[in-house]
Amino acid sequence: MSETPGWKDRLFGGLSKTSSRLSENLTGLVTKAKLDEATLDDIEDALIMSDLGPATAASIREKLAGERFEKGLTEDAVKQIIKSEIAAILEPVASALEIDAFPRPQVILVIGVNGSGKTTTIAKLAHLFLEQDYGVMLAAGDTFRAAAIGQLKIWAERLGVPIISGPEGGDSASIVYDAVKQATATGIDVLIVDTAGRLQNRAELMDELDKIRRVLGRLNPAAPHDIVLVLDATTGQNALSQIEVFKEVAKVTGLIMTKLDGTARGGVLVAAAKQFDMPIHAIGVGETLDDLRPFDPEEVAAAIAGIRE
Repeated sequence: MSETPGWKDRLFGGLSKTSSRLSENLTGLVTKAKLDEATLDDIEDALIMSDLGPATAASIREKLAGERFEKGLTEDAVKQIIKSEIAAILEPVASALEIDAFPRPQVILVIGVNGSGKTTTIAKLAHLFLEQDYGVMLAAGDTFRAAAIGQLKIWAERLGVPIISGPEGGDSASIVYDAVKQATATGIDVLIVDTAGRLQNRAELMDELDKIRRVLGRLNPAAPHDIVLVLDATTGQNALSQIEVFKEVAKVTGLIMTKLDGTARGGVLVAAAKQFDMPIHAIGVGETLDDLRPFDPEEVAAAIAGIRE
């Protein structure tokens, strides 16, 4: 029986498409004795095509332009610069979710468009907290879809955690109210709330989230403590548009990037960090419960640059 790959192996595997694409885009560009303006332009374009975003590409270009390359201009040397710059961008935003609310529970609202992996991410997040010996409860606040309620119930059963739910089309705020009361009464540390992610009617979504906030405020003025947006890395630059919208509509406090599983355009993780400077709590690199983890900026930068040390 083969051994389950460790986190670092899964991380490098999950970002393999991104690193391969970056290498392909750089191949043939770094062939001159020095970096002239035309070559720098080409490298900048290559970085943008690798989904790192224009702002990141521009900062890396600036760094490369000022580098002396005393050991010679090679693709590896350029990748080391890219790795260093990506790590510097990710370092300030890498921020694991800390359970420090008092009184308990800490209420985490999780939002994201349908198909982003939101419900599965909630399960993985619950698993992460259970590993840290926190008491966890789930609330099925996405009443717009019966499938979301059913899926979350299945995950709750697998994880062995309580769940508060209601009927399809039910009032999300009432479910959240009941969940907070029960979580408080039973000494739960973390309440993770699934919420509707439809963007077809932004006003309706905003009203629903505002109602949830008002209800939470009656029980705990500090709640919700976190509003986390789940993003699907396979959507590439579209994920940035989602951040823009949800930041405005839902007052997002942090991000989780999912589906960095070898098919993803992982450079968007860096683009999001550079453009929005918003906490990125965790990344997901696969489908199992152990595939969601807070991340090390240096490791992610090395995986994107394709540098295995």
